[in-house]
Amino acid sequence: IFILFPTASLAESLIALRTIQARDIITAEDLSPVDAVIDGALTEASHAVGREARVTIYAGRPIRAADIGAPALVERNQIVPLVYAAGGLQITAEGRALDRGGEGDVIRVMNLSSRVQVTGIVDETGAVRVGMTTEGTEE
Repeated sequence: IFILFPTASLAESLIALRTIQARDIITAEDLSPVDAVIDGALTEASHAVGREARVTIYAGRPIRAADIGAPALVERNQIVPLVYAAGGLQITAEGRALDRGGEGDVIRVMNLSSRVQVTGIVDETGAVRVGMTTEGTEE
């Protein structure tokens, strides 16, 4: 004899209630929990609310961490401060962003003085810090 007993779901996944366009900021009204384990889907709304969609997320599809990120502080072609700091030394120059990015994102920037392309990390002010690896140590 085979008997099925209803059990509580062990996990919930988040799905989009509406189509969220790339670059839209996600709100609580955009999300719905479902009683299912969806591979790669976020399980808590707090991990998605206030984040920016990096790709279009269609209604009914799962919200995945790879599809969202910090809201962009730097737009492509924007003039941004490039900051190099080591010890007590800090050098600032102007650069042109070659990528779009939010706080903590690694983007490419062209130094306007030297025309050299560098990679840096966007800080909370929108400046790009160069000369540091993604772990925060000097290169």
